Amino acid sequence: MPEIRLTGTMTCPPERAEQIRAALPEHIRLTRAEPGCLSFEVIETAPCVFTVAERFTDCAAFDAHQSRARASDWARVTAGCARDYAVTEA
Repeated sequence: MPEIRLTGTMTCPPERAEQIRAALPEHIRLTRAEPGCLSFEVIETAPCVFTVAERFTDCAAFDAHQSRARASDWARVTAGCARDYAVTEA
């Protein structure tokens, strides 16, 4: 099965940046603990711009991550933030 990779950026409004920075460590911890997560990085590369790089063993693991993340505190905190992601198979 092909590995699934997500790369791109999430941009948040300046007034929400601190709340997002505060929620990020737990989101990273929970994601890295998921079955099938090979790597997961979210780094603020410019003010209010977070570069995202995810790798999952297969589509099922990636889909499980997406489902968990949609129901998480992270989804609530980042709701409405602009996302520019590409998902590819490797």
